[in-house]
Amino acid sequence: MTGVNRLFADWTDSGVFFVTRMKDNAQFDVVEEREPPQIRNIVKDQIIRLTGAGAQEKCPHLLRRVEAIREDTGDTLVFLTNHLGRGASTIASIYKDRWQIELFFKALKQNLKIKTFVGTSANAVKTQIWTALISMLLLRYLQLSSRFGWSPSNLVALLRMNLFTHRDLMAWRNQPFATPPDPQNDAQSTLVFA
Repeated sequence: MTGVNRLFADWTDSGVFFVTRMKDNAQFDVVEEREPPQIRNIVKDQIIRLTGAGAQEKCPHLLRRVEAIREDTGDTLVFLTNHLGRGASTIASIYKDRWQIELFFKALKQNLKIKTFVGTSANAVKTQIWTALISMLLLRYLQLSSRFGWSPSNLVALLRMNLFTHRDLMAWRNQPFATPPDPQNDAQSTLVFA
């Protein structure tokens, strides 16, 4: 855990906040016991100092240990953070909400077939994420407004197959297997260039 301790220290020195699961074998001393909220599922809220082989040199900062019980399974989860100001239930919620981000990137990889970022600068990554968000919203709109029972992956696959077919998208989403229109009847095909 020494490499992780150094990472925690680097993030704290840089002003970056983190919330992560604490390892079962982590060694620490409790510096302060905080009163957990009464109505929430928080069991413990502690300020700790990491101990163990070289832990003080790697991460000299005080960290926070929040122990919570999952409402759905009753399992005990232990979180570690460097954010000392937020409420303990907020720390647990932050960790829970991060799974929504994980699910979003999983959906991107599955439905849009994005494996890596094309550019790695901050602007390139933001542009790619915004583009992916817009694409996902459009796909979700098509899926929800359709009378056809689309799964996201089927919708993307059939859209890819019909990219170069001129069709009315709003009609196609409800009847995707209808015969495409005859390209000879398209007004664009009758244009004559001198």
